[in-house]
Amino acid sequence: MVELAGLTDTQRRVRRRVRLRESALSFGMMGPAVLLYTVMTVVPVGVAVYLSLTDWDGFSTAAFIGLDNYKHLFDDPSSSDAWYVTGLISVVGTVLMVGLGLVYALALKGRSRANSFFRAVAYFPHVISALILGYLWAAILGTNGAINNTLAKFGIEPVGFLFDEKFAVISLIGVIVWAGFGFNVVLFVAALQTVPAELLEAAAIDGASKRQINTRVVIPMIAPVVTVATVLNLVGLIRAYDIVVSLTGGGPAGSTQTFTYLILARSFEGTKVGYATAQAVFLMVVSAVLALFVTALRNRQDQAATGR
Repeated sequence: MVELAGLTDTQRRVRRRVRLRESALSFGMMGPAVLLYTVMTVVPVGVAVYLSLTDWDGFSTAAFIGLDNYKHLFDDPSSSDAWYVTGLISVVGTVLMVGLGLVYALALKGRSRANSFFRAVAYFPHVISALILGYLWAAILGTNGAINNTLAKFGIEPVGFLFDEKFAVISLIGVIVWAGFGFNVVLFVAALQTVPAELLEAAAIDGASKRQINTRVVIPMIAPVVTVATVLNLVGLIRAYDIVVSLTGGGPAGSTQTFTYLILARSFEGTKVGYATAQAVFLMVVSAVLALFVTALRNRQDQAATGR
């Protein structure tokens, strides 16, 4: 209003029309994106939340039961076991994928044909569908797989990579890490290219070793990328399903049954749609909370480092 104080009535009307047109143009440009986001995200989430509060089998009329599905979720032993497996895979898998990816990227940060080749080799499994990778490794690690058939020729008893409960979880994590750490390599190599060469030269002149340069200069500078990779890996592994289906099928005896596998392969197939939806909503909330927690922790460390 202060801007319009010294203007004539005609000038005020012109200014208002211009602002109205600009606002209309802005809303017009944002409208399709907002509509698409509402239809594709907000509405499905809202429907899912409603269905999670009902007892619905997918065919008959949904009966509203309040929070009973969520209470059952915490009392269900199968959910507890699935969350244990999911947590183990998520934490161990994330640490290994981020750690190995960072070490691999630091070793191959130089520009050469050999480094480019090994980066491509590391990233190649990420290009292939996780479902196919699971079947591939099942043919290698299975009871009659390539490894056990080779051991049998030397009179060695088969190793229970996929049919022993302890080995099955380790095998599953190993395959997941092998398939996914190449994505982290690409992220970290790209981040390493942004580290100023002058800074590295100055650290070397000051007498810092290669290890000290990496730990005290390089890694702190690419810390935001490490945080992003951690969040992406953590959320992705919490939702692990396809590689579980093709590699272990949730077995043996449910020892590799993740929470997502439980939702899709057990709850939905058992026509417990309302309960399965409650599980899915809970999984979504857990993923969001973990992502926010990791990001907040990273921001807190950055603030402490800068003294703010």
